Amino acid sequence: MKSINRSIVLLGLLMAGTVSVSAQDGYWQQKADYKMDVVVDAKNYQYNGKQQLVYTNHSNDTLRKVFYHLYNNAFQPGSEMDARLQAISDPDRRMVTTEKIDGKEIKTSRIKMLKPNEVGYLKISNFKQDGIEAKTKVAGTILEVTLARPILPHAQTTFTLDFDGQVPVQIRRSGRNNAEGVEFSMAQWYPKIAEFDFEGWHADPYIGREFHGVWGDFDVKITIDKEYVLGGSGYLQNKNEIGHGYQDKGVTVTYPKKTKTLTWHFIAPMVHDFTWAADKEYNHDVYPGPNGVELHFLYKNNPKYNDNWKKLQPKTAQLMEFYNKNVGNYPYKQYSVIQGGDGGMEYAMCTLILGNGEFDGLLGVTAHEMAHSWFQHVLATNESKHGWMDEGFTSFLEDSGLNAIAEKKVENPYAGAYRGYYFMVDSGKELPQSTHADRFDDNRTYSITSYSKGEIFLAQLQYLIGKENVWKALRKYFADFKFKHPTPNDIKRSAERVSGAELDWYLTDWTQTTNTIDYGIKAINENGNKTNIILSRNGRMPMPIDLMVEYTDGTKEYFYIPLRMMHFEKPNPYPQIKRTVLSDWAWAYATYELTIDKSKSAIKSVVIDPSGLMADVKPADNAVPPIEKEKK
Repeated sequence: MKSINRSIVLLGLLMAGTVSVSAQDGYWQQKADYKMDVVVDAKNYQYNGKQQLVYTNHSNDTLRKVFYHLYNNAFQPGSEMDARLQAISDPDRRMVTTEKIDGKEIKTSRIKMLKPNEVGYLKISNFKQDGIEAKTKVAGTILEVTLARPILPHAQTTFTLDFDGQVPVQIRRSGRNNAEGVEFSMAQWYPKIAEFDFEGWHADPYIGREFHGVWGDFDVKITIDKEYVLGGSGYLQNKNEIGHGYQDKGVTVTYPKKTKTLTWHFIAPMVHDFTWAADKEYNHDVYPGPNGVELHFLYKNNPKYNDNWKKLQPKTAQLMEFYNKNVGNYPYKQYSVIQGGDGGMEYAMCTLILGNGEFDGLLGVTAHEMAHSWFQHVLATNESKHGWMDEGFTSFLEDSGLNAIAEKKVENPYAGAYRGYYFMVDSGKELPQSTHADRFDDNRTYSITSYSKGEIFLAQLQYLIGKENVWKALRKYFADFKFKHPTPNDIKRSAERVSGAELDWYLTDWTQTTNTIDYGIKAINENGNKTNIILSRNGRMPMPIDLMVEYTDGTKEYFYIPLRMMHFEKPNPYPQIKRTVLSDWAWAYATYELTIDKSKSAIKSVVIDPSGLMADVKPADNAVPPIEKEKK
């Protein structure tokens, strides 16, 4: 117990130091420290609590209003989330029910069908600022507060409030009694202050997308019937009083007969969210992770799936070790993998995932959600505006990690992302990655844009600057921006500083437009004892070119054509093959000609981008198969 407290203090000092250094560079971010005491009426799926929030305004703005998220209110008939479900062409299948009416399948919003005792709600009362009553106004999932007095730049104030909540029937992420029978999946369950940054307030309504939060320390007490086992964010402070597998070795916990409830006390330092789950039938295993991290696994006691959860534990430790080595050390001393929710969703120091199914699926979801601990819960981008930095980078780390620990490794672990991206381009529905998450016309396009195209941003960056430089860039990005809110320019600048390449064109074309990459081999002409090859740029987006030529004697030669606007020459990705660096190719020129000192008959094949990492949307003209001599 004492050792954990000491680690929390040291972690807090380290984090505070990180933020203060950034402030010297002109960077600032708000701070929100929560204390909450919550009592759960498990029988009726309701809870009430008191919240104290110490808010520090590090900005140069005077704040006269603040905003809170009341996420539970989304799970009510007529809410914005309900309306979106009914309007979108491809609603999330978890959130709708299908009925046959007159022989036709009709999808109906599950939110629309909720009864009063099944809806979610979060009601706020007794809101005060430094003991003075403040005016509040609820608009759907947002609470607007007109302050009793302005918060001056670099000043601090304390908000207090009471809240009453009802846990909705599990529909999306949070809720009660999910598909696998977990009673409480408590995500987005408390009044959460909205993010205010250099762009202003981010008080986005909750219609089912992603989140953005304020860094702070959480001190949370949850009182619930003693039969329940809890897991979630933070360090349990009273584990020898709680038991349920948390107690120190050799300690046996017995409860007085009259004890009907237990109060679980958690502290989570420097996080931007707090999540928990509870069930009476949880198994609770603890497995040693790298760097002294305790990995907690909480899952329903089901003989059919228990072995999968046991097999998952060492694999989770391996993945964390890979993520640590290749991005940066996980900064906390606890991480929990918890059965709950409606699929898989990342939270501070934990994840909620479905646990019944094949082992490979369980491992894949865990790999993805734990990778979010780096890309979102340490590097906290604004997911609503830059979902590709969150989901895409996480997918890149997930696929890299799974391939690294797999018995059979593949050459391109990101191939699935490329297939998804090509499908989207062919659909004609693509929107720029800079589109706000709530504004996509359909869910599939949003998902491919964020996950697949976001993953390709990093996978393709390997093609541009080299694999080693990409991993160096990620480590620098993590070191410079952990516990901050990085933007797209920050990852670009990290890659530029590491490699020396100019990459503004890449960030612009790939993320802010729907420009596509399309290069081709236009002609191969014999010129005496030499061969002229003409390449063409058919798409708007420029790229450097890797050209691999294989000769009939079995040898290969690699030709590298730098992109002029990059002002960069990447390391040879094929060191065992002779490389010839040619003059650069400027974007304005639609074609490029090179000469090979061998006759056409000596050439077996010519291939643009043998790695497959350049996302060329029309690859059919990227390779010339074995060349036959022309018939007379």
